[in-house]
Amino acid sequence: MKFLGIDFGWKSQPSGLCCLALVHKKLQIIDINRQEIIEDILAWIDEWIPPGKSGIIAVDAPTLIPNVTGSRLPDRLTHKYFGRYHAGCYPANRNLPFAERTIKFGLELEARGFAHAPTIKPRKLGRYQIEVFPHTAIIHFFNLQRILKYKKGRIKERLQELLKLYNYITGIMPSLEPALNIQSSSIVKELGLFSIDFFFSSPTSTELKIVEDKLDSLICAYVAAYWWYWGKHRNLILGDASTGYIISPNRLSN
Repeated sequence: MKFLGIDFGWKSQPSGLCCLALVHKKLQIIDINRQEIIEDILAWIDEWIPPGKSGIIAVDAPTLIPNVTGSRLPDRLTHKYFGRYHAGCYPANRNLPFAERTIKFGLELEARGFAHAPTIKPRKLGRYQIEVFPHTAIIHFFNLQRILKYKKGRIKERLQELLKLYNYITGIMPSLEPALNIQSSSIVKELGLFSIDFFFSSPTSTELKIVEDKLDSLICAYVAAYWWYWGKHRNLILGDASTGYIISPNRLSN
C-alpha cells in the first residue's frame, strides 16, 4: 500500500510530493519530490501508484468546492476546532482564482480511480483521495499549543520554526502507529539538503520554500496513512462529500 502526500500549489507554484510505503508494519520514505507542472505531478502519481494498484493520496488543497461564494463548511470547522491554535484554514469558494485549478486536480485523480474518501473502512485496499491540512495534523501529532509559523515572516524565524518541524518529525513520528521509519541521513538526502547544517545556515527564501514544501508533503503522506490505518477512530472528519471535507488526525479521539 502506498501513501502519497501532495502539498499542492494552489496557483502556479511548485507542489511538494512525498511517497510512503507500508513495509513490515512500518512506513518507509520512498520518495520526496517537487514538481510544478500538473502533468508532471500526475506522471509522478502514476509512477508510484500505477493503474490497478492500491493507494491513497492526501492533498493539501480544496478539491471539492460546492459553494460559489463565502467559505465551505470544513473551512469554518477548522476555525471552530483549531482557531485557538491559529490553525484555521483559508476559505474556499468557486469565485476565487485558485478554485478552477484545485477542483480540476481532484477530478484528474477521480479519473484515475481515486475516489473521495470522507469515510473509510480502516486498512481496506483501494484507490482513495482525501483533503488534508498539515497545520491541524502538526498540532495534534506533536501536542502543540499553536502552529509552527514557518510559512511567513523573516527568513531566520521561519528557518527556526522549520527546524522544530524537522525535529518533531524525526523525533516523534517513529513512535506513532503506524511508525514512520526515519534515518536522519536518509531524510536529509530526500529533502535535497547537503546536510542538517542547512538549518543553521543562511538559506535564501527560495531554498527555504523547497524544504517547506517537501516537509509539508511528508506530513500529508503520513496523514493519508493514518486515515487509512485508523479511520474515524483517531481522526476528525470536518465536513462531508457534499460540503467538502478535511481529514484531521486526532490522537485523543480513540
